[in-house]
Amino acid sequence: MLRHLGTKRTYGHNFKLASLLGLTAGFVNAAGFLGFAVLTTNVTGHVALFAERIALQDWKAARVIALWMFLFLAGAFVSGSIVSRIGRNQRFSYVVPILIEIIILLAVALLGYRYNHSLVAKEIFAGSLLFAMGLQNSLVSMVSGSVVRTTHLTGTFTDLGIELAQLLQKNADDRAALISRVKLRSAIILFFMGGALGGAYLFRFIQFFSFFIPAFLLIFTLLYDVFRIAIKRYYQQLHHPLKIEK
Repeated sequence: MLRHLGTKRTYGHNFKLASLLGLTAGFVNAAGFLGFAVLTTNVTGHVALFAERIALQDWKAARVIALWMFLFLAGAFVSGSIVSRIGRNQRFSYVVPILIEIIILLAVALLGYRYNHSLVAKEIFAGSLLFAMGLQNSLVSMVSGSVVRTTHLTGTFTDLGIELAQLLQKNADDRAALISRVKLRSAIILFFMGGALGGAYLFRFIQFFSFFIPAFLLIFTLLYDVFRIAIKRYYQQLHHPLKIEK
């Protein structure tokens, strides 16, 4: 799902990735908004808020919003740097960014009860989630070759609209590829919305403990590839003992 890059990557890999991490991002987006009254998976809305605070000369709030935008950027930078340093073609180069994201989500789940609605607390908790979503968005974009983005839907809705228009043309070229892309965009949207509904619903009942759910989804994403490789090697050794996977 995550370990296949370039020509080795298939539509199925991208679909699984879009489903699981879209679900994760939607959950964090809704639970983060209910918990901290901040959009924690993208920076588009923060640009407008930043401009408003500047116009009102509310420098303190403007500084906080600028920090949130920087943290999303920092998350994307850190993820890109880690993958580039390890090597995009190295197996499990994605493990470190995902582990950092898991740690952040677990920290929010365990320490969220300390949130006291102060500006400093909001700055820390919301900022950590924005950093985590920057990590995820950058990683998914690199792994999928910019085909999948899971933390926001603006570009996904735009691409879906374009592809639907192309699909309706009688002489559309490569109709099968268009249908595959439409299915992929639709999956991202549906799973993001499903995650958002789950995050909103569960946050009402278990508050910050709800962040254990997206952390579990990320752990499953990691273990899926790890155990899939282990099972594949065991099967090969069982049936082809002389064949060693390179």
